[in-house]
Amino acid sequence: MSLEIRSSATVWRRFRDSHFLYRLRRNRRAQVCLALFVLIMASVLLTPWIAPSDPYDLAQISLLDSELPPFWIAGSEPAHLLGTDAQGRDLLSSILYGARVSVAIGFGAVLLQSVLGTALGLLAGYRGGIVDALLMRLADIQLSFSTLMMAIIIGAVVKAAFGGAFYGDYSVVILILIIGLSEWPQYARTVRASVLAEKRKDYVDAARVLGFPSCRIMWRHILPNTLSPIFVLSTVQVANAIMAEAALSFLGLGMPETEPSLGSLIKSGFDYLQSGSWWITLLPGLFLVTLVLIINLLGDWLRDTMNPRLHKG
Repeated sequence: MSLEIRSSATVWRRFRDSHFLYRLRRNRRAQVCLALFVLIMASVLLTPWIAPSDPYDLAQISLLDSELPPFWIAGSEPAHLLGTDAQGRDLLSSILYGARVSVAIGFGAVLLQSVLGTALGLLAGYRGGIVDALLMRLADIQLSFSTLMMAIIIGAVVKAAFGGAFYGDYSVVILILIIGLSEWPQYARTVRASVLAEKRKDYVDAARVLGFPSCRIMWRHILPNTLSPIFVLSTVQVANAIMAEAALSFLGLGMPETEPSLGSLIKSGFDYLQSGSWWITLLPGLFLVTLVLIINLLGDWLRDTMNPRLHKG
């Protein structure tokens, strides 16, 4: 038991004195962004317990409460701090539930594109030759298809094959596939460049001399040394994926308006922007911009921390 306690204390001491924590303590902006990010993620995870109401529960929605203003405007009600939308749904609850969907799509899409792109980039960089040429040409072809075009193609195929109801039921999974399949070349190119530099080093030659199979050399030796750019890229891609979901939902190619996401909330309130109920669109939009800005600022800090040439002291 004492050995376990001593080992835990050693791990904590190393973490406390680590390079990341040292630079985090010296960067006030990173501290604020990290605190806000943790707060938002905690709110998203605890949404069913902290949201004032459930926007999916028709018993908790009343058209008599539609378009109520936020608490700082005359005519508001204490039960709806940020007001309500045109259907009478509590806007704070809708934003929390919508952020839950948008964040799930963002992280799911990044997980898919990182796994696919890392595997193909690792294979292309290590094998080289015709394998590298074919995979990189495939990446070039994929980059010629924008996320919007992929959404139109996949959405049309799914709706034609299974119907619009199926698309609505599995819209989260479909959006993860659309965004993930659209952006994997970013990871493939990044990993390939790192692998081309790593495979010429002595430890790779030593592994080959010892008779290690290629799969083990790629996954157990080269891949761990290419994780830094993957982590940095992932922070940027999460923000891009969340914005892509919002853009597709706003255009009617993503989440349906009956299932709140940040994009569908902005779309549902856009028609009421000129009528005076501006909060239905602007408050979800403000939350979206804040979330993406926080993630991008954390990504910039992570990039500076993991690249010694960018350190500013």
